[in-house]
Amino acid sequence: MQEATLPRGHSIIERLRRLVESPRFTWFITAVILFNAVTLGLETWSYAMDVAGDLLVAIDRIVLAIFVFEMIAKLLVYRLAFFRSGWNIFDLTIVGIALIPAAGPLTVLRALRILRVLRLLSVVPQMRSVVAALIGAIPGMGSIAAVMSLIFYVGSVLATKLFGAAFPDWFGSIGASAYSLFQIMTLESWSMGIVRPVMEVYPWAWLFFVPFILVTTFAVLNLVVAVIVNSMQTLHEAEQKEEREAERQIVHEETATLTSEVRAMRQELGEIRQLLGGKD
Repeated sequence: MQEATLPRGHSIIERLRRLVESPRFTWFITAVILFNAVTLGLETWSYAMDVAGDLLVAIDRIVLAIFVFEMIAKLLVYRLAFFRSGWNIFDLTIVGIALIPAAGPLTVLRALRILRVLRLLSVVPQMRSVVAALIGAIPGMGSIAAVMSLIFYVGSVLATKLFGAAFPDWFGSIGASAYSLFQIMTLESWSMGIVRPVMEVYPWAWLFFVPFILVTTFAVLNLVVAVIVNSMQTLHEAEQKEEREAERQIVHEETATLTSEVRAMRQELGEIRQLLGGKD
C-alpha cells in the first residue's frame, strides 16, 4: 500500500535496490561468473568451437548483457556513491573492457574477457577479505621489499666481482647476477644448475650461496608470510569488533523499545486505575 503513494520512478529505484542487494541476486551473479569461466575455457578448445562455437558466442553475449544490466542497476541505485567503493570501480572496469570492440589492433582485448572471472573477488565475501588483508599488508611488505632489494644489490655486486669472470652468462653484470640470485632464492635448479658448476671452479663458493639462501628464502620470505597472516588476523578482529558493535546496537535499540513500551503500559494502567477510582 505504501508503494502506491510513491512516485513511479522512485518505486522502480527501490525495486532495483532490493534486487541488487538481495542474496539471491548475488548468488545468481556468482553462478553466471562461474558459468562464463567455463564457457571462456571451452572457447580455447578447437573441438568445442567446431561443435558449438555459435552457441558459446551467444552465451558470452548474454552473460555480458547480464553484467551490463547489473552495472546500470547499481549506478541507478547508488548514483555517485557507486564510485566510493573500489570493488564497484573494479567491476565496472572489467565490464567496460568487454564492451570495447575487439577489432584491428584491439583484437587482444578478446583475451581479456577472462578477467570477468576476477569478479569473484568482489562478489564472494571471503575472497574480499583475503584481498583486503593483502592490501593491508602492503606497508609491512614494502619494508620487507626494501630489505630484500638491499640484500639483492649487495649480493649481486659481490657475485659479479667473485664469479663474473668465469661465469659471464650468470654473473657477468649486476642485472645477470640479480636474476641468477633470484633463481637461487626460488630454489629452482639452484644446486645442479648454478651452484655446483660454480663450485667446480670456486670450491669455497658455498660460503656465499648458502648464507644467501638462508637469509632470503628461509628468513625474509617467511617475514612476508608473517606480515600477511598478521594483516588477516587484524582484519578478522576488526570484523568481529564491528559485529559485536552491531549486536550491541541492536540490543540497545531493543532495550529502548521495550522500555518505552513498558512505560506506555504503566501509563495506560495508571489511566485505567484513575478511571476505575473515579467510578467508585
